[in-house]
Amino acid sequence: MTEKIKALVLTGYGINTEREMALACNLAGAEAKIIHIRQLMRGEIHLDEQHLLVFPGGFSFGDELGAAKAFANRLEFASTDEKGSFKEKLLDFVGAGKCILAVCNGFQLLVKLGVLPDGSQQKMTLTHNENGRFENRWVQHRIHSKKCVFTKGLDHLYLPVRHGEGNFFCPDKNLLQTLFNEQQIALQYANKDGELSNTYPNNPNGSMNSVAGICDATGRILGMMAHPEGALFPQNHPHWSRQKWSDKKMPEDGEGMALFKNAIHYLRERFAA
Repeated sequence: MTEKIKALVLTGYGINTEREMALACNLAGAEAKIIHIRQLMRGEIHLDEQHLLVFPGGFSFGDELGAAKAFANRLEFASTDEKGSFKEKLLDFVGAGKCILAVCNGFQLLVKLGVLPDGSQQKMTLTHNENGRFENRWVQHRIHSKKCVFTKGLDHLYLPVRHGEGNFFCPDKNLLQTLFNEQQIALQYANKDGELSNTYPNNPNGSMNSVAGICDATGRILGMMAHPEGALFPQNHPHWSRQKWSDKKMPEDGEGMALFKNAIHYLRERFAA
């Protein structure tokens, strides 16, 4: 048991928003530390001492070979100072009851590394937005999974997206249906009324079945394109000033904070003294 839940936020090779991620973890009650991913690969930092691992967004390796593909290759074939591959370490980490959050480029990374959806090999991808443009705006999401630790108790989320390659594609329709059946489709794009929408601009990238995020079979790994760390405070909301002067009471947190609080609460129940 531990007194404080420890969150490890990775940076390096073009990852960004690590400071916002660390802030979110700290605000949710964890003790966050930002490290270069090479420190993890070299064995300078050990995953067994951590509880939450965060892969932020960014443009790792300049999106060469496609978003996060070069990064996935780097991690899959790199040697480490400890036994086992980097992917095996991630799967062991989750197998010990701990959690991983992967956002935007982090989501692309775990999909192309094969960690999502089942830890075997790459079975799907996140590719170029259907309209060929970089999307940088806020989008409505509807929560599908009742299994995912991060989205527990949530119905919808209004969050910012910032990506050029968020188009979710799964060539195996049977696998996609299994993900739906097994509650591994965590989030889907929706319209302003919270109804699923597969058309632009509600679906910003053309993702099949409006998939915006998926989780693993345990519900403890969440990969998503939107940026919850960009919605930590009510003032982050694009219409916050209008809300401030309305009759509605301003919420204490931005909608993105719920994901971090859910994860820390889950981990605290299992690991905190």
